Amino acid sequence: MSFQFPIRIYWEDTDAGGIVFYANYLKFMERARTEWLRSLGIGQQALRERSGGMFVVSETQLKYHRPARLDDELLVTAELRQTGAVSATIAQRVLAKNEPTLLLCEGTIRIGWVDTATMRPSRIPADVAGTLERECSSISQPLKP
Repeated sequence: MSFQFPIRIYWEDTDAGGIVFYANYLKFMERARTEWLRSLGIGQQALRERSGGMFVVSETQLKYHRPARLDDELLVTAELRQTGAVSATIAQRVLAKNEPTLLLCEGTIRIGWVDTATMRPSRIPADVAGTLERECSSISQPLKP
């Protein structure tokens, strides 16, 4: 089961046509990933202070299926697909909350671990890597469209 985070669409999220501006889906996904990590016991600010490193987005791939509009309620999912020594790939979907089979947007986000002083790639701390590996191994089936 993937992590789900609810989002409501506000006026500031829409464009002149009254639909969600395409780049805002990335913001929604960022919020869901942050809360997903928090649900795993990984608080990013505390982790940065403790380890001197942080996650950064290194790659995104999105596909838009249907628009969301003002006042819509959405569910944004996050599900770990792959983890490595310095990066992880998360599959994400944006669904209509009142009709969770209605797919609005989907994509994958790759996050990489960097040393905050140099902004160079570094190994994910062992405790975080272990948590991510356990999460990855607990996935029993892929996301369905």
